[in-house]
Amino acid sequence: MPAPARRPIRWGILGTGVIAAKFATDLARVPDAELHAVGSRRGEAADAFAERFRIPARHTGYRALVEDPAVDVVYVALPHPAHHAWALAALEAGRAVLCEKPFTVTAAEARELVASARGHGRFLMEAMWTRFLPGMARVREILDSGILGEVRTVHADLGIRMHPDPESRLFAPGLGGGALLDLGVYPVSFASFVLGTPQSVTAVATPTATAVDAQTSVILRYASGAHAVLNTTLEVDTPGGAVVAGSRGRLELSGPLFDPSSVRLVRGTNPGAEVVEEIRASDPGHGWNHEAVEVGRCLRAGLLESPTMPLDESVAIMETLDEIRRQTGLRYPFETRGTERPGAARRVG
Repeated sequence: MPAPARRPIRWGILGTGVIAAKFATDLARVPDAELHAVGSRRGEAADAFAERFRIPARHTGYRALVEDPAVDVVYVALPHPAHHAWALAALEAGRAVLCEKPFTVTAAEARELVASARGHGRFLMEAMWTRFLPGMARVREILDSGILGEVRTVHADLGIRMHPDPESRLFAPGLGGGALLDLGVYPVSFASFVLGTPQSVTAVATPTATAVDAQTSVILRYASGAHAVLNTTLEVDTPGGAVVAGSRGRLELSGPLFDPSSVRLVRGTNPGAEVVEEIRASDPGHGWNHEAVEVGRCLRAGLLESPTMPLDESVAIMETLDEIRRQTGLRYPFETRGTERPGAARRVG
């Protein structure tokens, strides 16, 4: 269903945390967007967020926001276990949805979201904001051009040292904590961006005292014979970049991987290789406005998904993450209860 032609697209945000605040800040830089509503479990949190960002409607409870008829798009900025339930509730209420990464906690949840969106004829997209940064469009052009020759190896990592606080969301099993879903989704998604869906997955991990992963390393093998070597960790700071190496050149992304400071195109092979192009980041905001622009573009065009972040790819990424978790033994307590419904999601949001 195309967006209304004569007014801005109206957004509602589920959640009032750090991610929600970054998105709200950057949404103000999108001319075709209006931040209309915010929803939180606690009324005082919704009021404070609304005052901070001059949002006209504030809702106590998530259900009230997804059912607000003035909202065109719901941005789900809740903890991981709540993504599926509240994205599903928003789709069923007739809203378009931008759901924060990781798309869900399991591939089964992702498949259910995609089936609901397609069944209801509603727009749905994973908020992998890195895909929409201006420099990544050039990376896609370079990959598609064949300049690099046959891509054989991708290296990508993202590590940020975090104090091991058992009260922190990052270390809480009940909130889907650990390095993999918070940080590791970026290297896995980048490998998917470059090489597609892997043929096989090999993974190892080191657990924290709270039984989520402190560090996970992965080798993805592809039908072409190419490999992706990925690492994510909460224990140390890493360079956080990536290299895409082909038979005639390579791309070097300087970290952090989720928002590269530069992308260099190196042509030729060592020792005669030379840098022939360098793209430096120059975005004055957080970079989250670009994904909002893409949502607006798709809605205006009547598209139900983004060709830049297709739904089938989001499902495939979740399948890879599922297999990594299976091999490393990373399970969450809520998985034993089956699919989370909105009532349960309210308790963890």
